Amino acid sequence: MEMTALRKARAATTACFALNGFVMGMWIVHIPPVEQRTGVGHALLGWLLLLLGAGAFAGMRIAGPLTDRFGARLVVPAGAVLCSAAVVLPGLAADAPSLGAALLLLGFGNGCLDVAMNTHAVQVERGYGRPVMSAFHAVFSIGGVLAALAGALALGAGRRPAATLGATAVGGVLLALLLTPALLPREPAAAPRTSAPSTRRRTPPRIRMLAALAFLLMLCEGVANDWSALHLRDSFGAAPATAALAYGAFATAMTAGRLLADRITARTGPVAVLRYGAALAGAGLTLAVAAPAAPVALAGWTLFGAGLSGCVPQLFSAAGHADPDAAGANVSRVAGLGYLGMLAGPAVIGPLTRLVPLGPALLLPVACCAFAALAAPALRPGRPATPVATAPGARGGPIVDL
Repeated sequence: MEMTALRKARAATTACFALNGFVMGMWIVHIPPVEQRTGVGHALLGWLLLLLGAGAFAGMRIAGPLTDRFGARLVVPAGAVLCSAAVVLPGLAADAPSLGAALLLLGFGNGCLDVAMNTHAVQVERGYGRPVMSAFHAVFSIGGVLAALAGALALGAGRRPAATLGATAVGGVLLALLLTPALLPREPAAAPRTSAPSTRRRTPPRIRMLAALAFLLMLCEGVANDWSALHLRDSFGAAPATAALAYGAFATAMTAGRLLADRITARTGPVAVLRYGAALAGAGLTLAVAAPAAPVALAGWTLFGAGLSGCVPQLFSAAGHADPDAAGANVSRVAGLGYLGMLAGPAVIGPLTRLVPLGPALLLPVACCAFAALAAPALRPGRPATPVATAPGARGGPIVDL
């Protein structure tokens, strides 16, 4: 593989992750005006958001096998076009049924793009012969931050959600089409398939474990997204502006950690990144729960984000590398269950707070982190892996393991 083509593919993949983060961030920023326009209350909106999750899960399950069959060069642009075009639909919705349909389609496009671009990221990583996955996930977060800024400016200027989301849709579709030529073609099958169809559909035990770990760790991310600010408010009586710093600290630490995680993974191996990252996350959240004052709790949420930052990208990468001929299907299994975990996290903590205060309820994600740290050897291949050929001119050697 030529190094020039590989670099272009990496740049295109980076742009896809940024686009996905920006598109979904623009939707999140516009939730309040869309809620007001459609006349749905908070409770009904919560149920409608489940359609977004259902659509994403369905898109992930469908996009994985399609990516294996037709290649990421076809499925990535298709997912990006669908996700970008669908983001305008919530801005056009006039009532609950139309908003539900819009969210279902937006979620489906997001799920398709998520799995396809992660599968292509695995292919790029294989070409480089060294970890690059975490940086892609960091760019996704940066795309969301840019969307928050752009959306705030648009809302502050009095622009209608349909206009802003429509401009996002047009820009996203154009970018997806421009990036298509730089994406890598489908890799040839490593060996002819001789197993029966029923055997091919069975999920390998190692992929099941990776998916379970993704569920637990993304459950932790979901808890931070929805409960970190509430924790500072309820436990320390923090003002809204101060409480918001909890999520800000978590998100900043996670983004910074993902920008550094590839170098750390190349030196120590993915098993160590998952083991010590999950342990650090668990220790950080324990510190936040046991903190005597808000500043200490903020430090705990920061450590929680830093520890989690490199964990999930390792799971996606391991799933994609487990079987190059089924990379898309395996990534879809891990990403799909992980996405369900992100939705389940906030939902689980709520009922727990009826039994115990919010602080002790947050020990549930601490237990998830502890399990992930102990199960980190699941990242280690069960059999000797085929050496990854480094592209001419690429720096770094094969991915190290412990």
